[in-house]
Amino acid sequence: MSGKILLVEDEHSIAEPVIYNLKQEGFSVTHVDEGPIALEIFGEESFDLVILDLMLPQISGLDICRSIRKSSDVPIIMVTAKDSEADRVAGLELGADDYVTKPFSVRELMSRVRAVLRRTTSKTSTKEKSVKAGNIEINLSKYEAKVDNNKINLTPREFELLYAFCENQGNLMSREQIFDEIWGYSFIGNTKTLDVHIQRIREKIEVDPKKPKRLITVRGVGYKLVNDG
Repeated sequence: MSGKILLVEDEHSIAEPVIYNLKQEGFSVTHVDEGPIALEIFGEESFDLVILDLMLPQISGLDICRSIRKSSDVPIIMVTAKDSEADRVAGLELGADDYVTKPFSVRELMSRVRAVLRRTTSKTSTKEKSVKAGNIEINLSKYEAKVDNNKINLTPREFELLYAFCENQGNLMSREQIFDEIWGYSFIGNTKTLDVHIQRIREKIEVDPKKPKRLITVRGVGYKLVNDG
């Protein structure tokens, strides 16, 4: 694989093996260890993926993520030394596509990187596709989603999820299926990542997100997009 990656990581003991492995797989890597510099470089260059540490001097990873999302849909993998649910949810709510908790294996991170870039390539190769489910319409060529003919703003991961639900409208999608199709790896462990994205999608497509009638939960199994309540 190939692509241009911005690695924002303050701990050089972590950055060095990550950079080495990324370059071994053909990626071009720009490494910075300070938030202000990261934002400056991101504004000047184009990247296919950002790997972003949560704990950084001067500007936090959360603030960098928030700033990037104001102008770009570039995929973001967040790296955090904090294993608390609140930190993970905060990153996801700001638009991060995935997170890896320290300590992590380089192999795990590389798997996440490959999965994100595969999905990006897949979206490009199928860009003429569009799908409609009731009052929801998604157009890949325009990278646009509408509800009742009104555009809605989605993060890249939310866009992928809603597209998958529309493609499978009326059919149950298990958590395992969703993780494998959208995240690119088999479901293991904590499902809070998915729960946060589902909640945010409901806020954009439901009349009452607290009482969803379109994107419903099949308890203990997964989710299903239906046309009627």
